[in-house]
Amino acid sequence: MSDETVLDSSVPTVELPEAIRERDASTCARLISEMPAGDAAHVLSGLSDSERSDLLGLLDAETSAQVLEHLPEPQVLGAVESLSPAIAARIIEELPSDAQADLIATLDAEDAEAILTEISAEEAGEIRRMAAYAPDTAGGLMVSEFLRFPRDWTVRQVIEDLGEHAEEYADYDIQYAYVVDDLGGLVGVLRMRDLLLSRRADAIASRMIEAPISVADEMPLDELEALFDEHRFFGFPVVDERGQLVGVVHRTAVENALAESAESDFRRSQGIIGGEELRSMPLRVRSGRRLAWLSVNIVLNVVAASVIAMHQDTLEAVIALAVFLPIISDMSGCSGNQAVAVSMREMTLGVTRPGDFLRVLRKELSVGAVNGLVLGALIGTLALIWKGNIALGLVVGAALMVNTVVAVGIGGCVPLVLKKFKKDPALASGPILTTVTDMCGFFLVLTLAALALPYLIGV
Repeated sequence: MSDETVLDSSVPTVELPEAIRERDASTCARLISEMPAGDAAHVLSGLSDSERSDLLGLLDAETSAQVLEHLPEPQVLGAVESLSPAIAARIIEELPSDAQADLIATLDAEDAEAILTEISAEEAGEIRRMAAYAPDTAGGLMVSEFLRFPRDWTVRQVIEDLGEHAEEYADYDIQYAYVVDDLGGLVGVLRMRDLLLSRRADAIASRMIEAPISVADEMPLDELEALFDEHRFFGFPVVDERGQLVGVVHRTAVENALAESAESDFRRSQGIIGGEELRSMPLRVRSGRRLAWLSVNIVLNVVAASVIAMHQDTLEAVIALAVFLPIISDMSGCSGNQAVAVSMREMTLGVTRPGDFLRVLRKELSVGAVNGLVLGALIGTLALIWKGNIALGLVVGAALMVNTVVAVGIGGCVPLVLKKFKKDPALASGPILTTVTDMCGFFLVLTLAALALPYLIGV
């Protein structure tokens, strides 16, 4: 047996709340410092709202900032809002610049302003400037912690500056230093390797890479994604409309933003309305967010079910149809959801806009016709093999073929229409598509079966 001690991740779950109740700051700090990164989020999220607030009040600002970085956004907001502006300000000052801006932008305006008044005027102004950017732009994703030096400096001056401010720069993600002119405009980028292997008397302007690729502070997320796909860089300098260097956007920030966007779209598509949901939230909030979608969806499903009720006699006469109704509904829904996904992706990339309705419809109808023919032939053949009835195979095959064409047409175009009317495509496309494809599928199967009833009796 190994002599290594295996840490029980449940221990902090018990000891930390006890230390908070006893207001034992040193024990709290020790437990947090000893937690593996993978356990910190679980343990800290498991605390009650009041325990998290008390914990932040006990710890020093730097450790409290580390705690916030382990928590999901709703819990961060709740914890910060419960603190006094002075304590919250000290903690926020220890966060990275992008996290500062995101937090201030998300807080209630009154709470945010109360906190900013407790921060130095210069730093508060920088936070306000960064918080003003849309979160899905280069400005909203950039950090202001980067190395920037005047173009007339020498290598010696830069190296001396690095030594003098070593503690401050220790938290920077240093790959490059940026060279600016007298007005703060970006003129070059200096690799650390080139800096260290240069003579101390050399001007950094002679060692820099001139006219580096930069991004505008208003560049949207999809364009940033394309740029990082094209260039395998760790980051890009960000400039404003005057060409002044205002920050650096890192690849990891863009990747995280893309992942969060995808997760947000998925939550909305599954009916989680109002943002991120955590089980630590109040029951009223969690229930309300889910019911907002479910209550509408039940009405839509009743409408779809009414089509079956209208053809009850046909269904009773040909009971085998009941087997194929959910198959046709589900397969058509899957085809429609594929079309929804493509439209959502193309709108995100900017290659499709609401005005492209007819082009999208034409493209989707063509692929729907091909896929519908193949899928209809497959299910029709299975029906024929199962019951030995050609009419049954033709009915279910034709119904699936037509419904597939309808589903992809709706799936491709509904997101564009919703976007046109400034509605959320990710949220509303699913219920609309599901209801229409269900109604249409049921109607097609049962109507065609009613027409071919003499050939289906006894199946």
